Amino acid sequence: MTEVTYGERVIDRPLASLGRILVDLGSTVMDEVASPGDLGTEVTGVHIYDPLDELLVPPGGILLAIGVHAAGDIRDLLYRARSAAAIVVKVPVEVDESVRAAVLETGVAVLGLTRAASWSQVAALLRSLLSEGDLDDPGDGPQDDLFALANAICALLDAPVTIEDRSSRVLAYSGRQDEADLGRVETVLGRQVPERYRRMLDERGFFRKLYQSRDPIYIEMEDGSLHRTAVAVRSGDEILGSIWAAVREPLDEQRLRAFSDAAKIVALQLLRERAGADTQRRLRADLLSTVLAGGSDAAEAAGRLGIATERLCVLAAQLTEVPDTDPARAESERQRFCDAFALHVAAIHPRAAGALVGSVAYAVLPLNTGGEEEERAVRVAQSFLARVGARYPANVGVGRLAASLNQVARSRADADRALRVLRARGTSGQAAGYTAVHFESLLMQVADVVMAEEQTPTGPYQRLLEHDAEHGSDLVATLRAYLDAFGDVNLACAQVHVHANTFRYRLKRLVEISGLDLADSDARLTVMLQMRIFGSQH
Repeated sequence: MTEVTYGERVIDRPLASLGRILVDLGSTVMDEVASPGDLGTEVTGVHIYDPLDELLVPPGGILLAIGVHAAGDIRDLLYRARSAAAIVVKVPVEVDESVRAAVLETGVAVLGLTRAASWSQVAALLRSLLSEGDLDDPGDGPQDDLFALANAICALLDAPVTIEDRSSRVLAYSGRQDEADLGRVETVLGRQVPERYRRMLDERGFFRKLYQSRDPIYIEMEDGSLHRTAVAVRSGDEILGSIWAAVREPLDEQRLRAFSDAAKIVALQLLRERAGADTQRRLRADLLSTVLAGGSDAAEAAGRLGIATERLCVLAAQLTEVPDTDPARAESERQRFCDAFALHVAAIHPRAAGALVGSVAYAVLPLNTGGEEEERAVRVAQSFLARVGARYPANVGVGRLAASLNQVARSRADADRALRVLRARGTSGQAAGYTAVHFESLLMQVADVVMAEEQTPTGPYQRLLEHDAEHGSDLVATLRAYLDAFGDVNLACAQVHVHANTFRYRLKRLVEISGLDLADSDARLTVMLQMRIFGSQH
């Protein structure tokens, strides 16, 4: 437990309390609309309200009430979500005495989200704040975090600050951001410095100067914004990020020294958090791998992850484009993609889990009864791909329903095979269930056996391949067109761009050379399968 001052109240709260989240986000993003008085409620997760779905909010959940703004609707939702810690609505919003009475009766706070923020932004912000406590061992005490450091630096410098990584993504920010300018507000809301500001700073050489200097630098803004003083955060020669203060004039010597000293403390915290995050991610990946493998340890691993143990579906997602020149950057991109994927499935069901295993982001998604489970899981995957869009070009494979943990390994294999089919098609931004690509997957499995055993074509297909290779003819292409056209010569000859008489002559020749009986359905099936299996090799 630790104390946090919020307004005029002192809140004694656990690490992920409602009061802590409000303090960290700041009134620029979210503020109280109606409060039961106690903000020490522990927050357990983030959930999205959908009026068409059954409302299931576990104790301590924050419910994002998208589209809810009328006082009567808010009041009704408070009574329906009594177990929640808070519901979030966009301001301005109607709050009357009936809403305040419902807040006091249910103990559920109503929080107002600024109109400029998107729901995806606030979901990501809340998830990032809650993720610090993931998979902690019982009894672990709270740790000083970057938001607390940002507030401390703000007090030292008497200026609002942000702590950013090398890509200008905001890791933490202090209070008093409302005293800054529009650019800072955009930065805080988007957790990313806007592209126009990054481009301007880069063109003026400020980033190069910042990363070459071990002292704070002063940056005069030319667009009417507050000026900036920034300092690089280092670990030896490695640049971990930077701290930015919005100031009206250059800092004096005393504050500059304090700024430099603060950068050293932030460096230690970043290193500690990086090590902790890496450990947590490895642990989560190991536990999810155990669940995906099935076996005797799956139940214990599922329990530690807090996921469901029956009626599960495995989703496998993989980026189709990653930078191949920088392995570290590629791994970072995969991890961010996985984090987004895990957040999406967690919003669908609180007992879902996701982790990066190798280059594939896996998710185990519990499904309620009602039939068509695989189709519903595909829709979840499609909605995720639509959300991330071009930022994360990817495919998602979906396995069949696993009625228990013992069947999860099969569902994972299904998802891997569906993902492989999509990859072989050369598509991006697609989701497919295993049953929809079953036959293609079977052909790939047969092809794997053929390659492993170094098998070669036989029979009529082999004789046609040898004839084409020796004489430069196109008998294999003629046969493929004929079979694809179901024996329609006019359609087949159009596909290979020859006259019908020429096509009939070639068809007669290939029958004579290969000995293939086109009237035999088994013979046709045999040669068609060989074309599919060996076709890419010849």
